[in-house]
Amino acid sequence: MRLLVIEDSPLDYEMLIATLALQGVTASARRVEDAHGLRGALRNDQWDLVISDHHLPGFSSGQALQIVQQMACALPFIIVSGVIGEEMAVDAMKRGAADYLIKGRLARLGAAASNAVATARARREKVQAQERLLESQEQLRNLSHRLQTLIDEERTSIAREIHDEIGGALTAVRFDLDGLHRHLEPAPLERLQRAQSVLAQATETTQRLMRNLRPPTLDAGLVSALESLVREFRQRTGIAIEFHANASQEPLNANASLTLYRTCQEALTNVAKHAVARNVTVDLHHGSDAVSLEII
Repeated sequence: MRLLVIEDSPLDYEMLIATLALQGVTASARRVEDAHGLRGALRNDQWDLVISDHHLPGFSSGQALQIVQQMACALPFIIVSGVIGEEMAVDAMKRGAADYLIKGRLARLGAAASNAVATARARREKVQAQERLLESQEQLRNLSHRLQTLIDEERTSIAREIHDEIGGALTAVRFDLDGLHRHLEPAPLERLQRAQSVLAQATETTQRLMRNLRPPTLDAGLVSALESLVREFRQRTGIAIEFHANASQEPLNANASLTLYRTCQEALTNVAKHAVARNVTVDLHHGSDAVSLEII
């Protein structure tokens, strides 16, 4: 145990170390007797425990405790004094001292020192574990954010390809079929009309896939995108749905807008699949420091 003792009496210091040794506590100890020496010892070396007398020349255990807390806040501090009263000792413990003992009654000195060191070590380990947990959570959040970004980028890329390749091809086919429609006899015309119907369904499906992958209406803002989503939901399900957004709103970044849109989209999908709902309300509210989205 690396022990720092604040004591103006060399004899009392030697008695303290001998008592610890008799009680099975081996200490590598150093004695200081004033604030200057205490600050130097704390600055230059690492310690496991501080034991302090209460009354020192121009110095007190309360001042010593304050210095220790300022320079090494996790270091346990025990007061050993022959003059400290119980009320003063209790006050010292309220301010952060680990324990106090009376000189001449040191039967539990070794146990008090060991307990104080063990408690401080457990406290440090808990803090370190919490810091590691927070670091892991931050890494997980960053990884999740990065993964979502990659997913959104891939969705955008796929939506663009669907629009440019498949959407363009379907549009060209529709124009060709429209041209043929004007020149065919009734029999083949009926088959052409069925083909046009299938083409219309394929076009609608393609547009829906593009909206699901990357809603183009987000480019016009979140409110416009949600209005379009609500309108499509009403047409597709026949469920009465209202959308409200407060007028004063700050523009959101792309990630926040997409997250809110996806949340609303998923909620409305669940309503259509699982809820027996006659009325749905979507409420988007921009507060001073937050945005809330409610689907009721």
